[in-house]
Formats: sequence, structure tokens, C-alpha cells
Amino acid sequence: MFSSFRQAMAWLHTWFGLTLGFILMVVFFFGSLSVFDREIDRWSIPETRFEPQVMPSFDEMLLPILRSVQPNEQDYNTNMPLLHDLSQGPMTPRTELPADEFWAYTTHRDPVLIMGVGFRVPHPLDPEGHNHIHGNITIDPRTGKALPDDQLKIGSDFFYPMHFSLNWNWNRIGIYIIGIAAFIMMAALVSGVIIHRKRFREFFTFRPDKQPQRSVLDLHNLTGMVALPFHFFFTFTGILIFASFFFFPVTQTQLQPLHDHHEMVEANETGLPHDRAGVPVQITSIDAMVAKAKQRWAEKDMPGEVGFLQINHVDDANSYVSIYRAGSDRVALVGEGMHFNATTGKLIREEPPRSAVSEINEFLTGLHLQHFEHWLLRWLYVFGSLVGAICIATGFIFFVEKRKRQHTLQGSSGSQVVDALVVTTVTGMLVATVSMLVANRLLPAEMVGKGYWEQVVFWGSWSVMLLHAFWRSSAVRHMRISPAWREQSILFAVLAVAAVILNWITTGDHLLKTAFHYWPVAGVDLSLLVSSAIAIYAARYLKKRENVAVHKAIEFSAQNLEAKHG
Repeated sequence: MFSSFRQAMAWLHTWFGLTLGFILMVVFFFGSLSVFDREIDRWSIPETRFEPQVMPSFDEMLLPILRSVQPNEQDYNTNMPLLHDLSQGPMTPRTELPADEFWAYTTHRDPVLIMGVGFRVPHPLDPEGHNHIHGNITIDPRTGKALPDDQLKIGSDFFYPMHFSLNWNWNRIGIYIIGIAAFIMMAALVSGVIIHRKRFREFFTFRPDKQPQRSVLDLHNLTGMVALPFHFFFTFTGILIFASFFFFPVTQTQLQPLHDHHEMVEANETGLPHDRAGVPVQITSIDAMVAKAKQRWAEKDMPGEVGFLQINHVDDANSYVSIYRAGSDRVALVGEGMHFNATTGKLIREEPPRSAVSEINEFLTGLHLQHFEHWLLRWLYVFGSLVGAICIATGFIFFVEKRKRQHTLQGSSGSQVVDALVVTTVTGMLVATVSMLVANRLLPAEMVGKGYWEQVVFWGSWSVMLLHAFWRSSAVRHMRISPAWREQSILFAVLAVAAVILNWITTGDHLLKTAFHYWPVAGVDLSLLVSSAIAIYAARYLKKRENVAVHKAIEFSAQNLEAKHG
């Protein structure tokens, strides 16, 4: 089938890239937005525009709030019938479910505090399973005031999950699709390295004034070479982080008994009770445990604030408290957990020194998830992700440009269809993203289900861009550039500027104000304006290319007609 190994790799690179490149495009683009997800949260929820806070007193503020949280109604209606054993009696009413665990989480970039309660399901169908109905709450840690949970955290609750799950949560199918795409990405990277023999020359070659096919290939090679280590590393670590999910069918079937046994052995070895004792007790001061944990971290030359705190088996004799460092002062994702008896305050367990394998794993995971404080490095992540997106997009365009003439002669619509899908994935995705931000500023904060309608706007806009791309794609069949590229670029530019203006009108936070007092919001506004300027430049460049392509298409038609008539 192939005359050489290199030809086989070229075939693999082309068709693997075309098959799952659309998904990888989404992964790279939303990966770049995820680097600043908390800042986007603050832009989209003006009530949270204040400086990050340390975790407040658990005894005085957080515990009373957690005791007032109720189980989520949707979670109860969906999961309670699946978890409860009807043969042992009727289901416990939602508001009467007993609390089993409390938790609170924050980072150095979170002004708000996210907290949650796991409510125990009495008479569970599977006593060894995860029998919890959940209730979450977000508060202002300065006052303890609850913030509306109906407002979607667009950055951390929508853009970030798009990066690793496409927000398709049914049976975690989105994670599996991303996993397959990641494996394909590794194959595409290896085959790309093999087929490009003149890597050093390609690193410095970009000829924007050449034929579109040549210019696009130059840019594809250049962006692939510039960020090659970045692409390799993040694809590998992404697979590593979700390895347990990718092996889900095995871990949840053949290995489930082993997993359950391991939990029991671990509980015996660590001294952390696996089950409730069934004896009600009072919780002692959590603040005293927090102070002791901070003291122990300081003694190990790792002073820091609490990032995550969890109380297990609430109000039971086996209750214990786990406290973890925020860990934003180092790359490795380490929590240095301390575990205390919740009734006596005695330290039960301190995380032992990690093995070399664990240290490597925590370093690689931390480097991928970038919870550390380093603004320059975070911007390099954005740069690397966007370069990866450009590499994929130019690969698509090269595919179309290379086959456009051949498909025209054959009367095939292959290039037309691929081009329309690429337009939808590149500029259509940008329009959908910024449409969501515009909707965020237009819909009133007190609107019931505001977060739902923001998501409707996102998916609806993307669908409209799909229809528009196919409607305008007939130009590709005539060897021209689809005007959908230019038109969606202009639409994106207009919406990006509109989002900045609407942010000013609805909150009073204009750039002259935020640039001197609040960089998280100023950064989002500036990014929108810069993106808008790039889109306008791209639209003007595409217009020139369209004119050139029209002349060439006319010449091609004349030559074709002349050839037919001798």
C-alpha cells in the first residue's frame, strides 16, 4: 500500500489529524482559556470582583453555614431512587437526609469560597458504594454571605470542563472521547516528526505572500515545531492524569473487589476510619486543628494557607478532619495532608515522605494543572495552547487547499464539507464563546436559570455558525475561499468589542478603572480587544485572498472550457 515508512506516516498524520483534529481544536482552545478560568469567573459574576481571601474561621463562620445547606433537589430526584434500597422502606425525604461530610475549597486566585455537604443515604442499595446526595454553596468569605448558585462560573464550570470532557457528562463519554483524541494526538506528533525531515529549516520558514497552500503549510510546520515539546508534554500528562478514567471498564468490574479491599487495608494502616461508628458525638474546634496543621507545615519549611478542608463521618465517633495546603508556592500538586480526630483534636496521621514515583507524578500533574503562582508561565501556557490550535487549524486548511482543485475537477464535495466543518470549529467556536460572554452581560443577574440560558446561547450560536459555514461553502467548490471565514471573523470582532462595552455599562468597570485597580477583569477585557483587532486583520487579509482566488478561479474555468472544446 505504501512504498516507504515515511509515506505510511504521512497517511497516518493526515487522516488521524482530520478524524479527531476537530476535537483537539476544542481541547487546545479551551485549554488556553482554562489557564485564566478564575479570572473569567470574576468577569462573568461582578459580585465576586474582590481580592482573593484566605479560608476564614471554620468554627465561627463555615460550620454554621454548612449545617444550613440542604441537598440539591435535582441531585436528589436523579440519584436517590438509584441509591436507595426500596425493600427496606420508603426513601428519606430530601430535607431530612443526615450530613455525612463537610468540605471547603479555595485557591490563591479564588476570591470566593466553595463549600459542600455530602448527605448520607439511609438504607443504600449498595452499602459499599458512594451513597451521597450533594449540596453545594458559594460564599463571600469576608462576610459569609451566600452568592447565587444559579449564576454560572463560566470560566471554571463551563470553559474548563470543555477542555477535558466537552461538557458531555453522560457516563463520562466526553472524557473517553478526549482520551481517544489524546492518543491520536500522540500518534500525529510522532508521525509529524518522522515526515518532516528538514525540521531546522522549517523552524524559520514562513512565506505569507506565497500561494495559500504553501503559506498554510509553512505556518503549520512552524507552529508545530515551535511548540513541539509543549504539545508532547501536555498530551502525555493529560493522558496520565485521566489514566484511571480511561481504564474505567476494568477498574469498575474486574478490579472492583480489589479496590474495595484496598480501601479497608488503607483505613487500617492509616488509622483513618473507613465507616461510621454509629455513636453520635460533638465536633471539637476545627480552627485549633488548622492552626496545628499550619504550625507543622511551617516546621517543615512549607508555610502556607489551607486550600482544602474536609470533615468525614460528621457528628460520629469515627469522625476525622483532613486539612491540605493550598500549595500554590510550588509546581508539584502536593497537599501535605494532616488528619485529626474530630472529637479530640488529636493528630491521627501526617502524610509520610513521598516515594520518587509519587514525586514525579505530583510534579507532572502540577505542571499540567498549573495551580502555582507564576503569571509569566501561565501566559506561556496560553501561548503554547493557541499555537497548538493554530497548528491544527492550518493542518485542516492545508488539507482543503491541497485537494480543492482535484475535487472541483471530479465534482466531489469533499473539500467543501471539510472546509465548512473547519470554519465551524475555528471561527464558529470563537463566535460561540464570545456570544456567551455577551449574553452574560445582557441577561439580568437575578434571572432564574441564567446559567442555563448562557449555555443555550453558546450552543445555539455554534449551531448557527455551522449552518452559516455550510450555506457559504459553495465557493470552495469553485476553487475560491469560503466567505464564511471572513464573515465570522467580523462577527467575532464586533461581539468581542460589544462584550467589553457591555461590561462597562452594566458594572461601571471600564478599562481605565480596572487597569489600575483590578487586573483580572482588565486582563479579560484587553484579551477581548486584542482578539478583536486580530480578527479584523484576518478579515481584511482574507478579503484580499478572496479577490485573488476569484481571478484564479476564472482563469481555471476558462482553461477548463478551452480544453473541453479543443
